[in-house]
Amino acid sequence: MAANPSGRAWQRMLSGRRLDLLDPTPVDIEIEDIAHGLAFVARWNGQTRGDWPYSVAEHSLLVEQAFGRISPDPQPQWRLAALLHDAPEYVLGDMISPVKSALGQEYGEMDARVALAVHRRFGLPAKLPAAVRRQIKQADQVSAWLEATEIAGFSESEARGIFKRPDPDHCAGLVIRLRPPAEARRAYLARFEELLAQM
Repeated sequence: MAANPSGRAWQRMLSGRRLDLLDPTPVDIEIEDIAHGLAFVARWNGQTRGDWPYSVAEHSLLVEQAFGRISPDPQPQWRLAALLHDAPEYVLGDMISPVKSALGQEYGEMDARVALAVHRRFGLPAKLPAAVRRQIKQADQVSAWLEATEIAGFSESEARGIFKRPDPDHCAGLVIRLRPPAEARRAYLARFEELLAQM
């Protein structure tokens, strides 16, 4: 990784924690910081319809719901992994896929380090089983399709050329919610607590 001229590689959280982006540790991860950050990070760089930005917190709640439909055995720990699948974005932000590709390996490595610290903090395995990873990815694709076609301005024909079209059974009844950040934060925290209590 390139040298940091300022010498500072940490982010101060509202909880008072300082998360070292180059060497994140589980003790510096707080769910309140994750929920707050994700509720204020807009998906699609804010280019969505509605009076509120569509947050990563809302996206994560939708992915967890979709995972529950896709997985043949949606155990609480794997549902929690689905809810936390984009947790690193609370500190790294949400970048659209073309930007992530342009940034290359360094961004991916930083994301992976934060994700590992999050998993350790909340009792998830460092590496999820391959089947669970595939199902979370599939749930993420469900969410991306719904977001693209319902709030991000893509026609279905345009979306088919970019996104994987999901099984309609996996989409039926799922709702895109646009809420103020404080409401999204509360919903994210509430779902986290429900899943944790089931583990």
